[in-house]
Amino acid sequence: MTSVDVSEKAGTREWVGLAVLVLTAMLISFDFFVLLLALPQLSADLGADGVQQLWIMDIYGFFVGGLLITMGGLGDRIGRRKLLLIGGTGFALASVLTAYSTSPEMLIAARALLGIFGATLVPSTLSLLSHMFKDPKERGLAIGIWAGAFTVGAILGPITGGILLEYFWWGSVFLIGVPILALLLILGPSMLPEFRNPDAGRLDLVSVFQSLAAILPFIYGVKETAKYGLQPLPVLALLLGIVFGVLFVRRQNRLTHPLLDLRLFSISNVRVGLLGLFGYSLLTGAVLLLMSQWLQSVAGLSAFEAGLALVPGMITSTLASMAAPILARRFRPAYLIGIGLLITVVGLVVITQASSSAPLVIGAFAVWTIGGAPVEALGIGLILGATPPEKAGSASALPQVFNEMGSALGFALLGTVATVIYRVKLTGAVPAEVPPAAVAAAQESVAGAKAAAQTLPEQLGEALLGPARLAYNSGMHVVALIAAVLLAAVAVLIMVKLRHEPPLGAAEGEGAATEAA
Repeated sequence: MTSVDVSEKAGTREWVGLAVLVLTAMLISFDFFVLLLALPQLSADLGADGVQQLWIMDIYGFFVGGLLITMGGLGDRIGRRKLLLIGGTGFALASVLTAYSTSPEMLIAARALLGIFGATLVPSTLSLLSHMFKDPKERGLAIGIWAGAFTVGAILGPITGGILLEYFWWGSVFLIGVPILALLLILGPSMLPEFRNPDAGRLDLVSVFQSLAAILPFIYGVKETAKYGLQPLPVLALLLGIVFGVLFVRRQNRLTHPLLDLRLFSISNVRVGLLGLFGYSLLTGAVLLLMSQWLQSVAGLSAFEAGLALVPGMITSTLASMAAPILARRFRPAYLIGIGLLITVVGLVVITQASSSAPLVIGAFAVWTIGGAPVEALGIGLILGATPPEKAGSASALPQVFNEMGSALGFALLGTVATVIYRVKLTGAVPAEVPPAAVAAAQESVAGAKAAAQTLPEQLGEALLGPARLAYNSGMHVVALIAAVLLAAVAVLIMVKLRHEPPLGAAEGEGAATEAA
């Protein structure tokens, strides 16, 4: 093994700083999942209609995804700790504004502010980790813990939200993060180092506008197309996003100090790491969405029960995220990522056998998340480890951007496949005595079939719901199988392309010896 200078080892300050960063990162997923429970109450209290509810849900994610590249580049220029403290302050104030909103419009605006300030948290926390932990082994563990924090937030969101909603008003769920952000503001200046790129140049505002004009319309267009099919406005948004994406790339290639240095993509580890993250989110994101709906509409669980059903998989994901960097000290990351993705393939194949058994699907999800953890934890580590320190802010934004893009495209492409199969299978399968209005509702979605069945006599309701459940199973099974096959190909590609990357902390020639020891 290559020796690491003792001065490069992290001390108490770095590990306490890691705890602060992890708690801060956890808020991003916590804030999203806690809203899922609070939405019915706040909608009733504020009188939010269906369109307003969609914007309350989606606008946070739109701004987080759209501003990641900008905030990563801004952190390189003004200082990553400074940006994190500014973002933490803004996120806390926006959380209070969200909690005490008095109208749907005010809540949407507050959620937009949360998204803007939330976009500072991912690149700032991740790039600071890469600067704080010089030892590859320690950096890998720190990133694994950081990646697990997002899953912890997803676990705690519904649980904490359910408890608060039982005893307090809906706004209380948005205040839970304020003490954590206060801790960041108190400890951050002393526990977190400052780092900026002195040669980054000025922030190019045209590039900022182009990146927003590329990412926001693209994500919006993909999500709306996934929900409602090909409609004029989402298609126009998609085209607009693509056009501005091309303009953004062309401008970055011309600038001396670009917002995003596209030369990062010439680094093999960065390119392959992003491919793994993109492929995993694209192929499993759609299956997760279908599975979540399946738990309620086919397995018959309530929304809260369906959320709890995902907790075992989230726990295994968290544990595997922390274990992967430790295993990577002995085994090559390529093999851990590749074998992990093949384990995810096993989980997806099990889902293709699901009929109405919730325990089978819950177990399959737990297996799949164990396998997916290495690509998240080690993939991000490989990207940051191969990135020049002065570019770490921009590079830290890329994994989340590719995750967002992959999930959105997965929902649109594979979600459309599932919808087409569902409608084809349902056509002609419902008995003629079922009222046409109920059949039309069932054609829209399996949730529509469930709602329509509840308005019919029991025998007719089952005559509608039975074929709808079978049709939905068919769509989910096909999508899970497609995802499994393509993900297996991604696993093989990663094992081939990254096979020369040694275990964490080992020199290139020592990789095989380390594995054989």
